[in-house]
Amino acid sequence: MDYKKTLNLPVTGFPMKANLAQREPEQIKHWNEIRLYDVIRKASKGREQFILHDGPPYANGHIHIGTALNKILKDIIVRSRQMAGFDAAYVPGWDCHGLPIEHNVDKELGEKKKNMSQADIRRQCRSYAERFIDIQREEFKRLGVMGEWEDPYLTMNYTYEAIIARECLKFALADNLVRSKKPIHWCCQCQTALAEAEIEYQDESSPSVYVKFQVKSEMPALAGYTAYVVIWTTTPWTLPANLAIALHPDFIYAAVKVSDTDVYILARDLVEPCMKIFGISDYTILHEIAARLPTNQS
Repeated sequence: MDYKKTLNLPVTGFPMKANLAQREPEQIKHWNEIRLYDVIRKASKGREQFILHDGPPYANGHIHIGTALNKILKDIIVRSRQMAGFDAAYVPGWDCHGLPIEHNVDKELGEKKKNMSQADIRRQCRSYAERFIDIQREEFKRLGVMGEWEDPYLTMNYTYEAIIARECLKFALADNLVRSKKPIHWCCQCQTALAEAEIEYQDESSPSVYVKFQVKSEMPALAGYTAYVVIWTTTPWTLPANLAIALHPDFIYAAVKVSDTDVYILARDLVEPCMKIFGISDYTILHEIAARLPTNQS
């Protein structure tokens, strides 16, 4: 007896063997032939829009597990919103500027870079980005991700760059731009700037040091003496770049006579322990100073 015929089993036209290596490219080819994405866009016209703002990958090489997972998850979100009744278009993009691209171009150019102008190097970077945009586009399509692949947004498009410049100008005209200083990390080996995420810090032990900075004083109590402000730091390697000494607004500072010619200025509560550290037993507090300015002064 054929016992299989006695069971109420589902009937399906799907083959038992997935055979994905052959079937997936065929399915994607079919989607492209019928222009499935355009058909969906036309059918969704007039619905409430759902827009996924795509943080773009760098156009600096083949896709990897990180960029693949990123695109697949976004595709799941867009498709689910589309199935939920939205008009969920997806415009992919690429970041075409920055260290990842520059670094790879430097490796390709090698010694030739030394004889190239900055404009020539930038043209090489643009060409490199264009090449990998095309490569990554086909690789993302192979993952089954649907989107406006023939009309992506690229950060190196002149229109895109013009919009950035225009928006920056709006900030400037509204007095919302601030010019300040920011450390930029530099790789001596790669000869290029490094992003914050690329910096790995190692534990470094440094001696703490006391340093005296000579100051000009017009206080009558200190007339005839050379005055120094005493600081303590655990990062002595930063001293060559020192620009200022900070005083706590709520502390009282003391001017301490430590010799016939010198006066140290330091926090009043730290005078005794500091004098012990300095090995000074004969000292006199000449004057006390409040760090906070009176409210009528600026």
